[in-house]
Amino acid sequence: MKQEMWASPETDNLFSAILSLKNLDESRRFFRDLLTEPELAEFANRWKVAQLLSQKTPYSQIEKETRMSSTTIARISKWLTNGMGGYTLALNKLNHHHHQSTSFEEDS
Repeated sequence: MKQEMWASPETDNLFSAILSLKNLDESRRFFRDLLTEPELAEFANRWKVAQLLSQKTPYSQIEKETRMSSTTIARISKWLTNGMGGYTLALNKLNHHHHQSTSFEEDS
């Protein structure tokens, strides 16, 4: 894989910090200190767009639900299908984790 312009020791250090977080509360606290409220909302909306796109939700419905522009939705769709696989990786992990949690609850 070629070296990306954004990849640096500083970004690797940030990713390592994120990986060190143990739970949702720690993640909330870290990201709230790291980002402004509008930045958090923007990232959350982009993640929601990726989730909706993976469910084959029409762009028009995604625009209504997220208030994201069709240009941003198209950009996220491009990264979802032709990016580095990060969205797909996270979606699969989240779906697997959710499926395991649901199965565990049903078995209880």
